[in-house]
Amino acid sequence: MDQPAISDYGFLSDCRSGALVGRDGSVDWWCPDRFDAPAVFARVLDPEAGHWRLAPVGAGHPGHRVERAYRPDTLVLRTVHHTPEGSVAVTDALAAELGARGHQLGMNSPAVLLRTVEGLAGRVRMASDFAPRPDHGLLTPYLHDQPDGAVLAVAGATVLELRSDGPPLRAGVDRVRTEFEVAAGDTVGFTAAYGRTYGERPARLDPATMIAETAVAWEAYRETHQYDGRYADLVRHSAVVLTGLTYTRSGAVAAALTTSLPERIGGDCNYDYRYAWLRDFAMTLRALWVAACPTEASRLFAWASRSIGRVGPEPVPVLFGLEGERDISEHASTHLRGYAGSRPVRFGNDAWRQRQLDVPGEMISSVWRLHHLLGDPLDEDLREMVLGLTEQVADTWHLPDRGMWETRDTDRHYLSSKVLCWVAMDKAVALAPRLGERADPHRWAAIRDEIRTSVLRAGWNERVGAYTSAFGSSELDASALFLPVAGFLPATDPRMRATIEVIERELGTDGGLVRRWNTDPAGFLLCSFWLVECLVMAGERERAEELFERVVGHANDVGLLSEQIDPHTGAQLGNTPQALSHIGLINAAWRLTDPTTD
Repeated sequence: MDQPAISDYGFLSDCRSGALVGRDGSVDWWCPDRFDAPAVFARVLDPEAGHWRLAPVGAGHPGHRVERAYRPDTLVLRTVHHTPEGSVAVTDALAAELGARGHQLGMNSPAVLLRTVEGLAGRVRMASDFAPRPDHGLLTPYLHDQPDGAVLAVAGATVLELRSDGPPLRAGVDRVRTEFEVAAGDTVGFTAAYGRTYGERPARLDPATMIAETAVAWEAYRETHQYDGRYADLVRHSAVVLTGLTYTRSGAVAAALTTSLPERIGGDCNYDYRYAWLRDFAMTLRALWVAACPTEASRLFAWASRSIGRVGPEPVPVLFGLEGERDISEHASTHLRGYAGSRPVRFGNDAWRQRQLDVPGEMISSVWRLHHLLGDPLDEDLREMVLGLTEQVADTWHLPDRGMWETRDTDRHYLSSKVLCWVAMDKAVALAPRLGERADPHRWAAIRDEIRTSVLRAGWNERVGAYTSAFGSSELDASALFLPVAGFLPATDPRMRATIEVIERELGTDGGLVRRWNTDPAGFLLCSFWLVECLVMAGERERAEELFERVVGHANDVGLLSEQIDPHTGAQLGNTPQALSHIGLINAAWRLTDPTTD
């Protein structure tokens, strides 16, 4: 089988988990219990690891054409297949709970995949191929015909129940195949409902009714969120994607839906991004504030503070599980072939073990933002967290770490990490009046100033003419673009302006993308949006607008962005949809709306 392009996939979500559905009508990824749970469909990582294809017979042959779009402000996806015999529309969604509105979306999602086929013109013969492979493709289920016409798939801890309100279903040895005709005006619906072998049973829902209900739930959710800035359609859609990546029960935002989609085809930089990163916290909070509402930002903050717990001397992990799990140890699959042969396929992420000095700065600056804007008092737990993180930075800022890109070789004195240590101390000083008698703003301010002096002295490389990746390094790194975004230096500072120019010249591509470093094989979308923000802050709004529009042009046909873009082919790379890419879009659009935003 030819591997579908990453950009071929649309994203479905019930704010409990998500699925990927290709232009060919195949659901190739679904972890129904939770974003970071085992998949029942994982064909995106191996052709034999499970899928559910629903498409016209002969789809992909000459004369077959596909158009697709989301229902506005939802993740309900409608795919129209035009064939020589006629046209049909397949609508896909992950079911919302009946009656869920506002911030209840995702709180009790029933874990049901809904699919309907609507005849538009002519008569089209359709084929459904349901081949679940639970536990990331390790298991082939037993299939049992049920008296009411359903087929039950059971393997390990997983139960899936396939139902149809149209053609009869019959269990095969390892899959359920059926063909049927749809004429103009006909509608046929299917559901695949998840349950646990020794727990909850699969829900029974009417597919057409629940697709309509799910669309209303998403629309009602978005009606409570306003954005009045530039590029409103793009921002609203990116906000919907971020909502779709949010695990509603805790408020955590998954970094991406998938694991191990490669940064380079055939490469080994394939990581599991189905967790929530504290490093991304301030950027995420800002994006939610701009494009969503304070309630979402507050819930995310509550999740983070509970996940961290009482701060001790050990480093705070850079990422957690979606319900605050700390130990998410990594292992490599021995059976999955990987996307387009890119191995290893990893589950878990050992970056949680790394020393990441930038984490406290993300958290403390987020506390400052939330309480500066809302004016709420800090409760005791939050005060303890800020005090603990501040003292941790005071004791450790001079140490090396693994840096923003979570290198797996050796610790270094990374520039971006030191800058976020400065951010931590700077915002702690600002919060000191709210932190009680144990606050020590005079000592903190002295440490803050010492960090700043070190960054300005050791972070600048005179020969390169730029701030570089680490103290004493001659290597360029696009993370230096974060300095103006973080408020460390104005973009108009002569050295910062020179750094922006050098990075744009040396790390930029013809397509307006920015690579993280010289040997990075692809453009990293977040860094590209940072360059947009830097240009705005440097007073080059026209260039910033042009760059923004070129970068967002790399979204797929339904507005989704992965992590990276191949600068030669324009192909999307890395895990998808990538939260940071959509966060970068939102924050850059807002910077273009209000250059003075902090």
